[in-house]
Amino acid sequence: MNMATTPFQQGPPQTVRRLAVEVVDARNLLPKDGQGSSSPYVVADFDGQRKRTTTRFKELNPVWNELLEFIVSDPDNMEFEELEVEVYNDKKFGNGSGRKNHFLGRVKLYGTQFSGRGEEALVYYTLEKKSVFSWIRGEIGLKIYYYDELLQQDEQQQQQQDQPSQPPPEEERHGGGAEQERNNHSHRHPMMVEEGRVFQVEQMEHCVPLPDGPPSPRVVVMEESPSPVVRVQQDPPLPEMYAQPEPEMQYHHHHPEVRKMQTMRNDRVKIMKRPNGNGNGDYAPKDISGKKPNGESERIHPYDLVEPMQYLFVRIVKVRGLNPPTESPFVKVRTSSHYVRSKPASFRPNEPNDSPEWNQVFALGYSKTDATGATLEISVWDSPTEQFLGGVCFDLSDVPIRDSPDSPLAPQWYRLEGGAAEQNAVRVSGDIQLSVWIGTQSDDAFPEAWSSDAPYVAHTRSKVYQSPKLWYLRVTVMEAQDLNLTPNLPPLTAPEIRVKVQLGFQSQRTRRGSMNHHSMSFHWHEDLLFVAGEPLEDSMVLLVEDRTTKEAALLGHVVIPLTSIEQRIDDRHVPAKWFPLEGGSYCGRVHLRLCLEGGYHVLDEAAHVCSDFRPTAKSLWKPPVGILELGILGARGLLPMKSKGPGKGSTDSYCVAKYGKKWVRTRTVTDSFDPRWNEQYTWQVYDPCTVLTVGVFDNWRMFADVAEEKPDCRIGKIRIRVSTLESNKIYTSSYPLLVLTRNGLKKMGEIELAVRFACHGFFPDTCAVYQQPLLPKMHYIRPLGVAQQEALRGAATKMVAQWLARSEPPMGHEVVRYMLDADSHAWSMRKSKANWFRIVAVLAWAVGLAKWLDDIRRWKNPVTTVLLHILYLVLVWYPDLIVPTGFLYVVLIGIWYYRFRPKIPAGMDTRLSQAEAVDPDELDEEFDTMPSSKPPDLVRVRYDRLRMLAARVQTVLGDFATQGERVQALVSWRDPRATKLFIGVCLVIAVILYSVPPKMVAVALGFYYLRHPMFRNPMPPASLNFFRRLPSLSDRLM
Repeated sequence: MNMATTPFQQGPPQTVRRLAVEVVDARNLLPKDGQGSSSPYVVADFDGQRKRTTTRFKELNPVWNELLEFIVSDPDNMEFEELEVEVYNDKKFGNGSGRKNHFLGRVKLYGTQFSGRGEEALVYYTLEKKSVFSWIRGEIGLKIYYYDELLQQDEQQQQQQDQPSQPPPEEERHGGGAEQERNNHSHRHPMMVEEGRVFQVEQMEHCVPLPDGPPSPRVVVMEESPSPVVRVQQDPPLPEMYAQPEPEMQYHHHHPEVRKMQTMRNDRVKIMKRPNGNGNGDYAPKDISGKKPNGESERIHPYDLVEPMQYLFVRIVKVRGLNPPTESPFVKVRTSSHYVRSKPASFRPNEPNDSPEWNQVFALGYSKTDATGATLEISVWDSPTEQFLGGVCFDLSDVPIRDSPDSPLAPQWYRLEGGAAEQNAVRVSGDIQLSVWIGTQSDDAFPEAWSSDAPYVAHTRSKVYQSPKLWYLRVTVMEAQDLNLTPNLPPLTAPEIRVKVQLGFQSQRTRRGSMNHHSMSFHWHEDLLFVAGEPLEDSMVLLVEDRTTKEAALLGHVVIPLTSIEQRIDDRHVPAKWFPLEGGSYCGRVHLRLCLEGGYHVLDEAAHVCSDFRPTAKSLWKPPVGILELGILGARGLLPMKSKGPGKGSTDSYCVAKYGKKWVRTRTVTDSFDPRWNEQYTWQVYDPCTVLTVGVFDNWRMFADVAEEKPDCRIGKIRIRVSTLESNKIYTSSYPLLVLTRNGLKKMGEIELAVRFACHGFFPDTCAVYQQPLLPKMHYIRPLGVAQQEALRGAATKMVAQWLARSEPPMGHEVVRYMLDADSHAWSMRKSKANWFRIVAVLAWAVGLAKWLDDIRRWKNPVTTVLLHILYLVLVWYPDLIVPTGFLYVVLIGIWYYRFRPKIPAGMDTRLSQAEAVDPDELDEEFDTMPSSKPPDLVRVRYDRLRMLAARVQTVLGDFATQGERVQALVSWRDPRATKLFIGVCLVIAVILYSVPPKMVAVALGFYYLRHPMFRNPMPPASLNFFRRLPSLSDRLM
C-alpha cells in the first residue's frame, strides 16, 4: 500500500544525518610525478557517494582545509558503513608520461570511529597500501563527525514525491540479504546479538556476514552504550582504598557454626567427587558438554549457550471498586510450592481508596510435572488487619505459554471472589487487572520481576554496568613568578618552593624548584599525571607552598575546572598558559601546560590480565574482530556462607563477569548450594589477547540498607583468555572455585560456564591484530614508568569502584577490587616462589637439550650418537640446509604438540600458584596489612627471613656480574699474561682458519666434541680453567 502525505496532513519533522569529512592536510607524501614532487588531491567514498578535493600543485605536505559532506542513508546502521579516503597524484601537473593518476595511499574507516559534532578531533592516519607491491608513505589529517539536520517542508514533500520512483529500501535490503545468503550457503535463521542478549529472528534487514568458511549464522553487532546513571541524594560511604588493604574476607571470621558446616559440607563434596585423571585432581577444570539438561524444551530457545528455565509470571496491575476501601492493601500470590507478597499499593492523586495500583511482576519457578492439577491463588488483603478482600484462582494447566519474540501479554480484568467459608459481613466486590503466563529467563519481564522474598529485593536482580570513561590528566608545572616569599631568611638559605596539585582524592607534589636569582622566579618543568573520570565535574586545585621552615606556608592557589582543559589524542604540542594565584591582592602567577590525554589506555586491571587495550578517545578505536558470548549456567556444591539457625547454613550467591568496560551481574539465587542462573551475555572483542574474569559472591547487602553497608563475601573467581578459544566453538566446562585464606587453600564449590568466541580463525582483521602494538601509540611515544603506572592504576581502580557504588543496585567496592586484582602488586613469598619456578620451567627446555647432548657425548645410546655424526656431516657439507632444516624441525614440533593441545580453557592452577603446600606463616604474612599489624617479634623473624632470601639473590647477581667481567678481562689487559695468551691463541686460530678449509675445521671440532668417553679426561678442559682464572671486579668491593 502506497501512502503519501497530503498538503493538509503534516507529519512529524524529519531529519537527515550528514557525515562531514574535513580534509585538513597530509604529511611526507611520496613524489610520483617524475620531477621529485607530487600534485595530490583526495577522493572520499562513502555509501555510494564519491567526492574529491582540489589539487595542490607540487606539494609533498599539502594543506587543503576542505569539507566534504555525505548523506547517511541509514543512520541506524551507520556503524557498519565504510569510509574510504584515497590520495592521488594529478597527472595533469606531471611530466605527461603517465596515463592515469598515481596512487599515493588510502585510509579505511568504519562507522564506529565516527564522532558526533562537537566531539571531533584532528587525527593523523597512516596511509595504507592498495596491494603488496605498492610503495606508500606519509599520513593524512582528518576531522570526521556527523550531525542530524532538520528537513524543511518543501524538501520533505520533494523526497516523498521522488520516493515512488526509487526502489523501496526494504526490497533492496532483502534482496541483498538473499544474495548474501546464497553466497554463504547458509540456511539457518539469522542471529541478532545485542548487549547482554542473543535471540533468533525470522528475517533481518541489515546483516553483516562472518567471513567465508564454515556455514555460520549472520551476526549484527549493536554498539555498546553506557547504562543510565542513577543518581541518589547521598552517596554511600566508601572506605579509603589507598589506606591499609582490607582484611581477609569473612571466611574465617564466620560464626563457629558456619565454619563447622563448611567443613562438614566440604567433606561431603569430596566424597561425592569422582576421580579425575588430571594432575591437579579435584582442582582441575572438567568438560561437561556431554551433560543434557533435564526436561528439554520442545521450542527453540533464543539463548543457545544456557538451559531454558521456565517461570510462572504474574503481573499485578491494579484493582478497581475494592470493597471495603483500605489505605494499604497488598496482594498474595500462592502456588503449591511458592508464596510471595507484593509491595504496598500506591494511589493516584485525587483518586478514591478503592483503586490501588501495584504494577509489579512476579517470576515463580515452574515445572510441568508439579503443575498437573495445581492452582494459582491471587488474593487481596488489608495490611493492618489482615482482612481478606477477595481473590481469583487459576488452573496452571490452562495458563498460556509466551515465547520471547512475542509482545507482552495484555492484562485482563477479573472479578474478585470471596472464600467459600467467608463469614465477613461486608460483601466482597471489585475487579483486579492482571496477566498470567509461562515463559523463560529470556522474557522481557524477567530482569525486573520479583523472584525473591529478601528484605531489599533490588540487590538480587541481574544488571549490566558500565565502567566510567577515564582520562589521564597531564599537568606540566613550568614556572612561577612574583611570589610573596618569607622575609628575613637566614644567610645563604635558598627558599624551598614546591607545588602541590590535588584532584579529588589524588594528590602529588613537585620537587624543590630551582631559583633564578636575576628574575626571582622558580622553575620545575615537571610532569604530574592524574586520573580523571567523566563526567568531568571536578576541579583541579594547585597550591604553591613555601616549605623552607618546618611549617609549610601557602603562597597562593589556583582552581581550574576540568571542562576548561584541552583534550588531545596524539603528541601534538599544547600551548602553556599563565594562571594568576589567588589568596590575596596579588600573589604572583604560575605557568602551566594542561591537557587531557585521550591517546592512552587507562589501566584499571593488572597488565597481564587486562580485558581491554583501547584508548580513551573513541575516534582511535579499531573495529571489533568478534563477539564473546558467555553462558553462566550455575554452580555446584557451594559451601554455606551464613547461618540460618542451629546446625543449618545457607548461601545466597550471585555471579559477576567483567570484560572491557562492561560488567554483568546475575540475579541472586537465595538459599541454595547448587544455584542455577542460566543467563547469557555478550561482549564485543576488539583484541583477542585479553582476559575474561568471572567471580562468584555471597550476597549480604540484600539483608541491609545502605547505611549498614554489609560487604559481600567472595566465593571464588576464574579467568579465561579469549585467544585460547577456538573460533565458533562452544566450551561447556566446570571450574573449581578456589579461595586462598590464612588457613590455606579452600575449595568453595564449582561453577559451570559455556563460552564461545564468534570469529573465524583466519579472518584477515583478526590476524592483523597480532601484528599491531598491544597498547595504543601514546604508550610508546611517551611511555609511563612502572611505579607511575601502578599508582595511576590504583587511582583508576578506586574511581571505578566509586562509580559502580553509585549504581542501583550498587556493586560493592570489595567486589570491584577482587575482580580487578587491586592487591596483585603486594609482596607475597608464595608468588615469589611461583615466579621463580615459572622461570625454571621456561629454561627447562634448554636444560633438557643440554642433558640430551651430554648423553650423546657419553655414547649412552651408540645408535643415536652414530646417526647424529652422520647428520652433522651432512649439515657441514651442505650448510645451506641448516636454516630450512631448523624451521622444518619447528614445524614438526608444532604438529607433534597439536595432539596435546588443551581441550578446554584452563582455570586457576594451584600447582603453578604454589598454593597446595604453602607455609602457614607465609600465608599469614601475605594477608598482613601495610604497615604490619603483627607483634614486633614476629615482624623481626620475617625480616630476617627476607634478608636471607635477599642474600641468596645478591649472590646470584654477583655471579652473573663476575662472568660478564671475565669476558671483558680477555682484552682489557687487567691480567697482562692472560691477555697475551688469549691474543696469541686467537692469532693461531686465525692462521689455521685461513689455511684450512672451514668444513674440515667444523668436522674436526664436531668429532672432537662427540669423541668417545675413553678418549676424554674427566677433569675440566683447559679453556674452562683459563676462563675461571680471569680477574673480575669483585675484589674491589668494600
